[in-house]
Amino acid sequence: MPLTPEQRAEIDASRLTPSQTSRPTVPALEAILFTPTELLDHGFVRVVDYMGDDGAIVQAARVSYGRGTKKVSEDTGLIRYLMRHRHSTPFEMCEIKFHVKLPVFVARQWIRHRMANVNEYSARYSILDREFYLPDPQQVSAQSVSNRQGRAGALSPEKAAEVLDLLRQDAARCYDHYETMLDPEGYGLARELARMNLTLNTYTQWYWKIDLHNLLHFLSLRADSHAQYEIRVYAEAMLDILRAWVPITAQAFEDYRLGAFTFSSGMMSVLRRQLAGETVLQSESGLSKREWDEMQAALSRG
Repeated sequence: MPLTPEQRAEIDASRLTPSQTSRPTVPALEAILFTPTELLDHGFVRVVDYMGDDGAIVQAARVSYGRGTKKVSEDTGLIRYLMRHRHSTPFEMCEIKFHVKLPVFVARQWIRHRMANVNEYSARYSILDREFYLPDPQQVSAQSVSNRQGRAGALSPEKAAEVLDLLRQDAARCYDHYETMLDPEGYGLARELARMNLTLNTYTQWYWKIDLHNLLHFLSLRADSHAQYEIRVYAEAMLDILRAWVPITAQAFEDYRLGAFTFSSGMMSVLRRQLAGETVLQSESGLSKREWDEMQAALSRG
């Protein structure tokens, strides 16, 4: 299980000890504060702190002294305008801090998003738990032929079971050797050296603090259907948190970023010709086959 009874008791104690504040709060986010959303087989994501709300974005954009000086409809219109025209600084006024438990190989993808503050569980200081990510059988897929960093269809149930058995055996054996090397009665190896033996599906944890603008960029890439499944489940859970925290911004983000497609100037030229009644073939469009296929896929979305 992602959380031990002791960890759950600690979370419950935090939730039962509210703090007094004069700053704006969001009831929907307060209701889930500290509570983990369990993901994969041992992972989770939870909010431990935040600053700002939809009103803070509006306040920063108008550089106003107070809150609620405009109608909700006007505030919504402003946020949607800011999102549509890719303004960034008003969204940077809001921040959120997550506690995340995730496999190491997912963390290595995640850390590519550098506009955040991160503090990871230290395997130089502490001993990592015997917890490894093992995918569901339907996620054990073959390599895609067309996408070098993606998956194709799932392996047969028999082959998937064999792969999972290999992953389980390798992780367990490496962890056994990790414990053996750490044993002070045996090798007594330094933790910072012993950790190199662990497999990439070992779980780690970190606190990850980010402003809203950069969180939206993270979600636009990692909640996309092309993202790797294991990081996408975290992004989708965080998207639900976003909807609770800043609902107006979340809706604008889904309308203008997550569910949108950017057309190049070449694509726009082809589209204008087609709207004018001209039949345009890929060979005479000026677009590469990949760009042509991407445009057709965007236009055929249901």
